[in-house]
Amino acid sequence: MNLSQFIPRALLNRRLAAMFPLGFLSGLPLALTAGTLQAWLTVEGVDLKTIGIFTLVGLPYTLKFLWAPVIDRLVPPWLGRRRGWMVLTQLCVALGVVLMAMTSPRHHPELLAAFALLVAFFAASLDIVFDAYRTETLETQERGFGAAVWVNGYRIALLVAGAGALISADFVGWQATYLLLAGLMVIGIVVILLSPEPSLVAAAPKTMGEAIGAPLVEFFTRSHAVGFLAVIVLYKLGDAFASSLQTAFLIGGVGFTAAEVGYVKGIGIFATLLGALFGGLLMARTGLVQSLLWFGLLQALSNLGFVVLAWAGKSTVLLAAVVVVENITGGMGTAAFVALVMSLCDPRYTATQFALLSSLEALGRVFAGRPSADVVAAVGWSQFFFLTFVVALPGLWAVWLVRERISFGPASHVAPALSAAAPIQPARIR
Repeated sequence: MNLSQFIPRALLNRRLAAMFPLGFLSGLPLALTAGTLQAWLTVEGVDLKTIGIFTLVGLPYTLKFLWAPVIDRLVPPWLGRRRGWMVLTQLCVALGVVLMAMTSPRHHPELLAAFALLVAFFAASLDIVFDAYRTETLETQERGFGAAVWVNGYRIALLVAGAGALISADFVGWQATYLLLAGLMVIGIVVILLSPEPSLVAAAPKTMGEAIGAPLVEFFTRSHAVGFLAVIVLYKLGDAFASSLQTAFLIGGVGFTAAEVGYVKGIGIFATLLGALFGGLLMARTGLVQSLLWFGLLQALSNLGFVVLAWAGKSTVLLAAVVVVENITGGMGTAAFVALVMSLCDPRYTATQFALLSSLEALGRVFAGRPSADVVAAVGWSQFFFLTFVVALPGLWAVWLVRERISFGPASHVAPALSAAAPIQPARIR
């Protein structure tokens, strides 16, 4: 089979080839400090209250914008501004996972929590530099497909470190499972070493004050800065509300069993992977603005499938169709959204700006649960899912309002800072 029949030749290069394995390395640590860790604690007989406290281990992922300026400011004395940090944080994550593996949840839960928090901190730091590297490495026309490939690698890593780890633990035990995954992370350093240098090269901030304040000043002095923020906050908001109580709706509202929902959601994961790849390919042909509009519209319309399911009642075939469509369109929308965030980052402050913008988008997922429950209690499930469609529309309107500015990549507003004329002036880590 000739891949160029389906993928434009311009998208078959070393930069894009690195996206899948790097996305895999980015996603691997997450489950080890979340769902997989909870399973380990439960099997070892740790009480529920202690397990609940362990959920706080994930805080670094939501607060990573606080130390992102450090990663923009300092340049390791090896492999450059981005790949140097990637190797350092990857090694730290692997070491942290080894320490977790060697710690007993039953006898030393507080020590395990400390090591898990350490892993989460370095994994969040790894995400910061990965996001910056992806943004600075992919060229404008590659971003949609590159983001899709990255997301696929990330989600497959979640399967390996989630379901794969649970299966492995039954055969070889939890300690060996964590050590095996730590070994995968060490092997992943080879991928980082073989990855190309970023295409966009900009001078690092000269002071920590510049690294903290300049990304905000640069962003808010752009025309349409408020419009960009509106797109970031609103584009995935309808999707966030629709997914916040989706499982509760399927089990409690319609009457499916947990197993039925689990099987269909498993299919949904692969539908998301397909949607992201398909969306990335379309984006390479149609451009970012049209993709944001069309994918966002499809994403919003897919929420209406749950309205139909609420009216029709329990139907496994309809459930599968609704979940598959919702995940395909959600994958397409995610690929477009990640490409948008990349296009909005100034290469001098990529780590900080990407962390800030992605944190703003995450607010919808974090705070959607309680309002959604109140709306369901007031109007019922079918009306709730119709309202999630309505909530998605302002995001499309925001894209339309700033469509002319979205067309430009980062070089349009930071051209003087780029290229060989402005080489990196690193602040070495001592």
